[in-house]
Amino acid sequence: MKSLLALLSLGLMSATVVAADKPDTRLFEMRVYYAKPGKLDALNARFRDHTLKLFAKHGMTSLGYFVPLDNKENKLVYFLAFPDRAAHDAAWKAFGSDPDWKAAAKESEKDGKLIDHISNAFLTATEYSALAQAKNYGGVFELRTYTTEAGRLPDLNARFRDHTLKLFEKHGMTNVTYWNLADDQKGAKSPYVAGNTLIYLLTHKSAEAAKASFDAFRADPIWVAAKEASEKKASGSLTIKDGVKSEFLVPTDYSPIK
Repeated sequence: MKSLLALLSLGLMSATVVAADKPDTRLFEMRVYYAKPGKLDALNARFRDHTLKLFAKHGMTSLGYFVPLDNKENKLVYFLAFPDRAAHDAAWKAFGSDPDWKAAAKESEKDGKLIDHISNAFLTATEYSALAQAKNYGGVFELRTYTTEAGRLPDLNARFRDHTLKLFEKHGMTNVTYWNLADDQKGAKSPYVAGNTLIYLLTHKSAEAAKASFDAFRADPIWVAAKEASEKKASGSLTIKDGVKSEFLVPTDYSPIK
């Protein structure tokens, strides 16, 4: 199967969900930049005018760039892909030493630093990672993060693979992609723990539509039965208390997917 980026760059407009027919072995990186007060517009301008082109120059694949719908923390959230960890490290090293990047950073920061702090995490695609063949999704994206009880991530992945993805589609949600946290988090400033984290993206027509879809999903007898069976098999809840987090995102004007 073609990679996520290849499908997106083709701009295919079918909303059909396609499951991967062979493993996607790339390394993905989720990066979250917390802009200093009043600097988010300047940060976005730097990405739009300079950073994306330099990422591409150094072999980084840009997947999507987003800001939260309710952006109280001045965040920019984005996702990159690399062939592997060695390629990741080499690309970032080359980018950081590129004279064009240094000049762009210096010019953009002439009135002060743009970023307060950064968090990042390394991700790998799940075996069931699905993608919608569309470049322009419309609506809003939802970034969801699940933290499981120790040893129960395989059970959670099995439930998503066998039941959840189909039920999401049934209730009007579009699956974009699904990741687990990579085992190797060396150098990451990640709030997550490898071995118990599922991170994924959905799209909805709106935040209100998302609520309606999830209400219908949770009441679906098929979901209720699947949830009960998975928890019985695991001898308890698959996620920790308060282990499901959700954030609505909107794509930036320069994001490859929208």
